[in-house]
Amino acid sequence: MTIPGSVKMADVSEKLRSVRTATARAEVYASPAALSAIREGRLAKGDALSVAKLAGIAAAKQTPQLLPLCHPVQLSHVDVAIDLLDDHIEIHATAKATDRTGVEMEALVAATVAALAIYDMAKPMDRSIEIRRIYLVKKTGGKSGTWVRENEAQ
Repeated sequence: MTIPGSVKMADVSEKLRSVRTATARAEVYASPAALSAIREGRLAKGDALSVAKLAGIAAAKQTPQLLPLCHPVQLSHVDVAIDLLDDHIEIHATAKATDRTGVEMEALVAATVAALAIYDMAKPMDRSIEIRRIYLVKKTGGKSGTWVRENEAQ
């Protein structure tokens, strides 16, 4: 039983190493003018999409420093894909490692920070930007195997 206010890191020493992947998604909503400027690379700070990809990858690598009970994992791959839709931007971040614990948090951090980078780049044009629906899409590997969010086309 956990006493309220106490915390502990999960013990993963008995778990087997396996290839683990996770994909997370974030959505960024902005004004049509801001979306157009992002799409065309016309922001004062430069190419928001390239910055978002780099920020997401860098953030995934820093996850244990941001979340104190998250295990450091040896990431073998991180990818941040960005889709420009008519009314919003979708970010899909995928993390991969061969380790004793999963990479869900790394994928979620990557998607979140990529969205924040877009906000930072576009905020001079549109301070009403919203970051919505950050969530896990899929995870593979480990004892629990594969999990896919229902109704997710990926």
